[in-house]
Amino acid sequence: MSADVLRVEGLSVWYHTPGGAVRAADGITFGLRPGERLGIAGESGSGKSTMALALLRLIKPPGRIEAGSVWLDGRDLMTLSGEEMRRLRLARIALVPQGSMNSLNPVLRIRDQIADALRDHGVEATERQLGDRLRDLLPRVGLDPEVAGMFPHQLSGGMKQRACIAIAVSLSPRVIVADEPTSALDVVVQRQVMDTLARAQTELGAAVILVGHDMGLMAQFVDRLGVMYAGRLVEISPVRDVFTAPRHPYTRMLIASLPSLARKGVFQGIPGLPPPLRDLPAGCAFHPRCPLAVDRCRSEIPVLREPRPGVWAACHLA
Repeated sequence: MSADVLRVEGLSVWYHTPGGAVRAADGITFGLRPGERLGIAGESGSGKSTMALALLRLIKPPGRIEAGSVWLDGRDLMTLSGEEMRRLRLARIALVPQGSMNSLNPVLRIRDQIADALRDHGVEATERQLGDRLRDLLPRVGLDPEVAGMFPHQLSGGMKQRACIAIAVSLSPRVIVADEPTSALDVVVQRQVMDTLARAQTELGAAVILVGHDMGLMAQFVDRLGVMYAGRLVEISPVRDVFTAPRHPYTRMLIASLPSLARKGVFQGIPGLPPPLRDLPAGCAFHPRCPLAVDRCRSEIPVLREPRPGVWAACHLA
């Protein structure tokens, strides 16, 4: 195996419906280095969250992981039993969910929810030991220790999200998957939550996968950025290269659509709409919207290639 802490190879997730299979994630392949911050961006419905949940094997019917492997510390998570996978979640790979409002139990105090997570992974502690642990854990995510005795409804949106981060880092995982952790938060609180995640990640030496569609947030936080379109990873490069020299036409048009002080009042969108995932066009899924498409794009699916070291693109013209 490589030096990657996490290696994803050919991961495919389909949702089976009466109208046919929805290929929400199709052949996703990438590596994650120890301590790295990797962003996964794309339009709504591009498969980002499906991919994130699949890494932890949290896909529920009618969804199904059809193919692929996810290697963590030399073990393929796709081959583990349900009990083995349950024990690895939180301990080795943890999730910061998209909606803290729906993730925290509304009738349990924060201390009880953290205690449940610890006990579920074999950590037995007296009330005094638990209190000592919480007094160390909560300040690490920017929360006062008194928050331990509060219910979720007594916390602001940012505090709830930091409580979710506290649960995620409570057992010092090797990989943290953050699925749009700042959605529904104002920009000031977004910055506070991302600073909290960055600080916790640095203290643990963990690697982070940040899933989202806020390109500005990605530019400030991640080391590398992957771009998804129609269930496939179309580009993955160092974040500076994505913004200054994108290789895939979709990435170029996505960057060009961002607001700019140099082009005040001018907004440039991407024409057309993403294709339905259960009826993808032949060849490259982006070719109906791509101004550079050639005949090959309409018949042959491009594979992810490395035109130069560290830069990957799934485009015949890259």
